[in-house]
Amino acid sequence: MFPFITLTDGIVTLRAFEFGEEKGLLQAVQESLPELEPWMSWANENYTNETALNFITLTRAYWSNGSMYAFAITDAQTGAIIGGCSLSHIHPVYHFCNLGYWVRTSRQKEGIAGRAAKLAARFAFEKAKLIRAEVVIAVGNEPSKRVAEKIGAHYEGILLNRMVVGTQICDAHMFSLLPSDFGLVAHL
Repeated sequence: MFPFITLTDGIVTLRAFEFGEEKGLLQAVQESLPELEPWMSWANENYTNETALNFITLTRAYWSNGSMYAFAITDAQTGAIIGGCSLSHIHPVYHFCNLGYWVRTSRQKEGIAGRAAKLAARFAFEKAKLIRAEVVIAVGNEPSKRVAEKIGAHYEGILLNRMVVGTQICDAHMFSLLPSDFGLVAHL
């Protein structure tokens, strides 16, 4: 749909994951397993360099057909991978998506996830022509919930049995971001 694009606010840069950076992605995931594993099904001790390469390959293909936009969150000064942010489950009829984010443990509590989420949401509204970005967070995942609250996402309540994490069925907080949150007008 869109060529690979780079977004930045001068502190963080979002860009497509690139071939050759599997090791950096693997290191970020492994460092963060204690924080990620309770909330992200993909984050577990079986995450390998091959897993990272497969993820990069798939997300680049999905980007090309417009079905998912997965961004590496990088330090705008050093280029180091500090997390990931994605627009996934893009609905072709109703024009909304899921917005997800994670930040490696050593860089948490710096506002990085919020910066990345806002850059990705603006991309969703300006480039992908979506009208809604949903942030779905398992009940109990307080750090992710705080990010959604800090960026001013609209809290819409708890959805019962909304997600599965590993083998656990979880209720989830539903937040949303809209084009109007960025001074934009929703249009198809």
